[in-house]
Amino acid sequence: MTALITGASSGIGRDMARALAGRGIDLILTARRTERLEELRRELEQTYSIRGEVIGCDLSQAENCLALHRQVQGKADILINNAGFGLCGSFAETELPEEMRLIDTNIRALHILTKLFVQDFRRQGRGWLLNVASSAAFLPGPKMAAYYASKSYVLRLTEALFEELRREGSPVSVSVLCPGPVRTEFSQVADVRFLLGGMDSQKVADYAIRQMFRRKLVILPGAAMKAARFLERFVDEKTLLRCSWHMQQRR
Repeated sequence: MTALITGASSGIGRDMARALAGRGIDLILTARRTERLEELRRELEQTYSIRGEVIGCDLSQAENCLALHRQVQGKADILINNAGFGLCGSFAETELPEEMRLIDTNIRALHILTKLFVQDFRRQGRGWLLNVASSAAFLPGPKMAAYYASKSYVLRLTEALFEELRREGSPVSVSVLCPGPVRTEFSQVADVRFLLGGMDSQKVADYAIRQMFRRKLVILPGAAMKAARFLERFVDEKTLLRCSWHMQQRR
């Protein structure tokens, strides 16, 4: 088997590559920072004797998403859409170009790759899709409005696709990962710190891969996130807004 992982140069994407390599799965790694990808490829090939391929790609450009699909079409049995980033600040004050880049990366790129690879998987009669969202997908996001909204899109798109494939009897597996705060470079890039402590990235990645192969639809790592998801059902929207406001603060 071969897995394509976007945003594989750091964080959960990098650690999911390690989790898959540990299962003997070959990898196609893509991100903008190819030097990091090459280091990871060498590490995994030497440690696990798998085959790795590196493709440098800026997925915020739609044409690059199409080119990536053409380049690896027919090679990948697993697609992990992990590329994405956050942006912190009041909606009226954040820079529009950065928000458009966030939307292009977190939504448009994921949408394009999900559609093209699921079409391939359906024709092949096999395949695994794991889209990386966030616990932010379940909440409104003051101070990170565009990011939270983008992750809600990822969650709802994946859920709808799951039901469509289930009803047609397709063997293609569809999952979405919704972790809470994780100790990665995300907070530095987004310029945000979280009131809740972050989970270990490798533990989240290992759990996500196990649950993906169990065909779990919504993957929630950690007891705290499961409890929070349950309790959220009993809280009104305005209270959720206030809670969400206090869950992140600007550096």
